[in-house]
Amino acid sequence: MTAPPVFDGDFRDKLGELIAWRRDVRRFRREPVPEELRAKLLDLMQLSPSVGHSQPWRWLEVTDPEQRSAVQASFSRCNAEALADFEGERAALYARLKLEGLCEAPVQFAVFCDHVTAQGHGLGRRTMPEMLDYSVVAAITQFWLAARAHGLGLGWVSILDPAEIAAIVGAPPEWKLIGYLCLGYPEEEHEVPELVRAGWESDSRLG
Repeated sequence: MTAPPVFDGDFRDKLGELIAWRRDVRRFRREPVPEELRAKLLDLMQLSPSVGHSQPWRWLEVTDPEQRSAVQASFSRCNAEALADFEGERAALYARLKLEGLCEAPVQFAVFCDHVTAQGHGLGRRTMPEMLDYSVVAAITQFWLAARAHGLGLGWVSILDPAEIAAIVGAPPEWKLIGYLCLGYPEEEHEVPELVRAGWESDSRLG
């Protein structure tokens, strides 16, 4: 049996810094992310916990220009509809926000949950089937932190039509879209969330 590692105070401090500096990135440099680094991050993601060891995450990398253009069109329509829900100064502020990096991010993933996976034999999800979705969220979070530790930024785009995205990338009907992710090297680094800096919301976590 391999002895478990010992995580000292310096490591714990660094881990705290990593978590504090994890940002939702919308502004990316266009330089490519090395293939070996992308593979390493996906390997680390696979170590994420999942209900019944089901590992229900399904990552589809979106590289085709026509597919990416269709995703951008879905965002534009959904974003216009979202803007219409606001009025006055709040609407003006919303219109100024940059809420995605779809045009710039060199790497993009559509991440799904496989609701009919046989792996895990249904353990742990009879009364809480949503644990499958939560397992995918945990995997995305693990990927996010690993990416940040390697100097990458990640943006989670939610202003999209899930059915449209599934059709665009050809996902099976049993798969549920959990997140559309943009990955790349960030143009700038900030400890404070962009929506706080833009005045959309205050950050109660900072007191």
